Amino acid sequence: MIKYQHILVVMDPVAENQPALHRAVSVAALQEQADITLFLPIYDFSYEMTSMLSSTERDEMREGVIQSQEEWLKTLLTPYEDSKIRFAIKVVWHSRPFEAIIQQVQDGQHDLVVKSTHKHALIQSFIFTPTDWHLLRKSPCPVLLVKERDWPMGGNVLAAVNCCSDDKGQEALNNKVIAESAEVARLLSASLHLVNAYPITPTNMALELPDFDPHVYNAAVKKHHERALYEYAVRFDLESKALHLEEGLAEEVIPRCADATNASLVILGSVGRTGLSAALLGNTAEHVIDKLSCDVLVLRPDV
Repeated sequence: MIKYQHILVVMDPVAENQPALHRAVSVAALQEQADITLFLPIYDFSYEMTSMLSSTERDEMREGVIQSQEEWLKTLLTPYEDSKIRFAIKVVWHSRPFEAIIQQVQDGQHDLVVKSTHKHALIQSFIFTPTDWHLLRKSPCPVLLVKERDWPMGGNVLAAVNCCSDDKGQEALNNKVIAESAEVARLLSASLHLVNAYPITPTNMALELPDFDPHVYNAAVKKHHERALYEYAVRFDLESKALHLEEGLAEEVIPRCADATNASLVILGSVGRTGLSAALLGNTAEHVIDKLSCDVLVLRPDV
């Protein structure tokens, strides 16, 4: 986490507390030099529909709203006046927040996006894709989704890996996740844990193949994952007690393990599906977020 020196904080215009800003300051404090940009995309359709006003008057009205929000953001920086962190404020008028955020990431060359997240209702998640999900799929840099829980010194950091794939890209992503988790754990004097979920034996195989023994199959799959997880443990100098291997879906296993280890931060990778596959299947990261009571740092594969 030492590399995050240009941090973009997505502000919540309706929240009294801004946990994302607090967390970004905590991350920046770990750097030798860091800057934080408070970013707020705003839009009110009613301003565009004011037919009685001229375009100039509507522009002036929008500018007035933007200036008002900028003044509000300045008040949030009062507690950090003595900080060595460099702060900037940017408010933009944009009807699609996630597009505005991603554009700012590219224009400002930010290396981390920090945003608070809220639990999504099932029907909302299905019909309206939240900004969080768009960021997970399309952000060119890591995304830290924050909940209102601190990172205590000496706590636990949980790295979620996928050992079931022989894909070189997945292996590289696993290494990236663990390396990043190890760095965060070191900075926080925390303990690093690894979790991996292995698949449940397919029921249809037992029904369609008379000679198929699900117990033998399950033992072989578990052994394969144990071996892969152990290799990562050796590579990153982790003790066996820090390894967690459970049968089941990753979106169920990871939150359960986070609770069991009392993790203050979960770090995982996301391949960022888009299109129809994202609408139908989603990503493991997306399914995990709402089930966790702690922060989530989502990393993308290296290009």
